[in-house]
Amino acid sequence: MEQRIIERAQSWATNPYFSKEAQAEIKQLLDSSDENELTERFYKDLEFGTGGMRSVIGMGDNRINIYTIRRATTALAMELLSGKSERPKVAIGYDSRRFSFEFAREVAMTLAANQVEAYLFDRLNPVALLSFAVRHLKADAGVMVTASHNPPEYNGYKVYWSDGCQVTAPNDQNIINHYNSLNDFSKLTTIEFEQGKKDGLIKIIGNEVVDAYFEAVNPYIINRQLGQEQGKNINICYSPIHGTGLIPCLRVLESMGLTNYQVVKEQEAPDGNFPTVTSPNPENPQAMKMVVELMESCGGDIALATDPDCDRIGVALRHQGQTHYLNGNQIGTLMFHYVALNLTEQSRLPENSYLVKTIVTTELMADVAKHFHIGVENTLTGFKWICGKVREHEQNSPEKNFLFGTEESFGYLNHGHVRDKDAVAPLGLIAEMALWYKEQDKTLLDGLDDIHRQFGFAYEDLLCLNYHGKDGAEKIKRIMEYFRKNSGEEICGQQVVKVEDYQTQKVSYLLEQREDPLLLPVSNVLGFTFDSGMKLYLRPSGTEPKIKFYLMVREQAGGDLARAKEAAQQRAEQVVDYLTTRSNQV
Repeated sequence: MEQRIIERAQSWATNPYFSKEAQAEIKQLLDSSDENELTERFYKDLEFGTGGMRSVIGMGDNRINIYTIRRATTALAMELLSGKSERPKVAIGYDSRRFSFEFAREVAMTLAANQVEAYLFDRLNPVALLSFAVRHLKADAGVMVTASHNPPEYNGYKVYWSDGCQVTAPNDQNIINHYNSLNDFSKLTTIEFEQGKKDGLIKIIGNEVVDAYFEAVNPYIINRQLGQEQGKNINICYSPIHGTGLIPCLRVLESMGLTNYQVVKEQEAPDGNFPTVTSPNPENPQAMKMVVELMESCGGDIALATDPDCDRIGVALRHQGQTHYLNGNQIGTLMFHYVALNLTEQSRLPENSYLVKTIVTTELMADVAKHFHIGVENTLTGFKWICGKVREHEQNSPEKNFLFGTEESFGYLNHGHVRDKDAVAPLGLIAEMALWYKEQDKTLLDGLDDIHRQFGFAYEDLLCLNYHGKDGAEKIKRIMEYFRKNSGEEICGQQVVKVEDYQTQKVSYLLEQREDPLLLPVSNVLGFTFDSGMKLYLRPSGTEPKIKFYLMVREQAGGDLARAKEAAQQRAEQVVDYLTTRSNQV
């Protein structure tokens, strides 16, 4: 074991700045000569990235704990105080994870010690409520203590800026620079919580902000009368998967008249250990197992589940006696089509409406948007880019009206009062949409088929290849280099006609032999369009040791939707096999 690691660990074990419990935790590792654990905890500092930080909970330099939270919060305070004469304000939210409440209090106490006003929620809440609170309170920033749907041993720290969107340039890099300069924990200051309240520097956020959120999103109900008159006709099963969603999601259903719901009892209480699931991520059918079983046993129509910080929604339903899971592209397409169609029929569609989606989200939505004369904006992967586009239009094109934002990884936003993905208001929208189709003797799958018949069948697949460690990182780099160098090659009989390289910010039209600039930020992403209409995007994951391939296949449905589905799925399987084999050979 490196001497540097031992010295860093010994500093934690002996420095009186750290609590006796923290010292004892590290001393035990030293006494037992636990080389692997000591190395993991001390071989580097916990990194503060562009959106914040996320790590395993525990003591040490490379773990999330009250001391690394204190360091990050001091860096945030330094950025807020630079060049500002008035006392800054920061809203603070937290989810149901282990130590989320304690970490949120530490954020408040550290801000107060640095003469920054801290507005702390009095209870756990979804991330959308934190984003809303930043805007509603006219705060300068926000902090959400969450690790989203990561395993229970993780927690995290997300930073939001004054518009309620995740922090972006130049403030994100400034905070990172401040964080990296704070390499002596003993110089970080904090105060007692009650002292901060007494000094007027720590304030508690109560029901007034939550009530304001529901008042703000209420006008976005599409068919208000339908819910109030027929709401009991749809049998909804819901699970917050031990997270923050229970109270706000049931409140939104109640407010819409959708009162015929049942909740998975074993998963309704907040519990950061997530004892009933392997991973609390509703993107995975395994995480929805209990709510689906409830739906099947009680004759429910639809099963809905939200992740711990309630910013993702999973959907399953009964169709012709079978259970079906919808993917993020299908959910987003259904929601957007429902909003566009009904607002158009009600003559309520705002002029200059626009949709924002990520480049790896289905192009079927763009066809729907074109049909309803709605603009389309594409962004890089990540909801901060979607909300950044909304901010850009607010500032530069105020005549444009944001209608809907979505990404294929189960994130949605159907209103403009939050600047991150929201699972509360959209959950109500999905339930109302299911009722709307049921009143026509249809399910959401029938609705999806109707969309495919009108606009063509769309089939999307996501291939994730994992390559661990240093060798894995080099392997991922080689794969990206291979596809860059061989960007014009045919794949499964389909010829590439367009190449988008977001690293060089160029788009190449191979048949016309011309290039145009790409107007999105620099990112290590490649995109290919084929003569068949198929699209393929690939990028390394920003948080995990994997490379992701996003495949989008289109087939004209005509009168034979079953044939189109089969043809698209067969083509996708061939391409996935090719990508897997070729990547492993590189």
